[in-house]
Amino acid sequence: MQVLIVEDDDAMASALSAAVASAGHKHTRVSRGEDALLAHRQHEVILLDLGLPDLDGLDVLRKLRQVTQVPILILTARDDERSVVLGLRSGADDYLVKPVKLVELLARIEAVTRRTNRSGQETPHTIVLGELEVDLHRRVASVGQRHLALTATEFDLLSLLARNAGSVVTREQILDALWGDAFLAHSRSLDVHLTGLRSKLQLPGFIINVRGVGYRVEQP
Repeated sequence: MQVLIVEDDDAMASALSAAVASAGHKHTRVSRGEDALLAHRQHEVILLDLGLPDLDGLDVLRKLRQVTQVPILILTARDDERSVVLGLRSGADDYLVKPVKLVELLARIEAVTRRTNRSGQETPHTIVLGELEVDLHRRVASVGQRHLALTATEFDLLSLLARNAGSVVTREQILDALWGDAFLAHSRSLDVHLTGLRSKLQLPGFIINVRGVGYRVEQP
């Protein structure tokens, strides 16, 4: 997997590079937001520091989201809930609070790798649920004639629920499938991505919250 590291701190960038290389991933490091906007092509995962010297990291994130749907993990020293939620709503697929635990970082990248590999091995298949159409092979979704501009994580969440239409998918199952760790149930990541997905679907009542258990979408 080709990883783009966007980090201006040399010591942190060196540690991230070493960790990524130790897991067998190739990587490119840039230190400025402008460079990230030029270098994102040909990369399958982006690690984005929010504290960049030339541009605000959230602005870089939003601009990247306009041109790529690859998973983006934000790295931030801001650990307050508002900052984290803002980052996720701006298009990040996950976040890590500095100082970054490199073992956790590798686990998150590994989870992304598994999801990408599974997607590449799937037989071309489209799920149709009423107006919603989910193409698992091309990784695109639409409601009627309206294309849904989903992040990688939002698409994975939607496809997981759609494949299990009519059945409850627990929070733990979702967290394990999307992040590779069922013990992140306390994380707000899932809640934020669900909110974003529901907003883009514009299908009230489509994703049903089964209180205390998980989520379900109904077959029409």
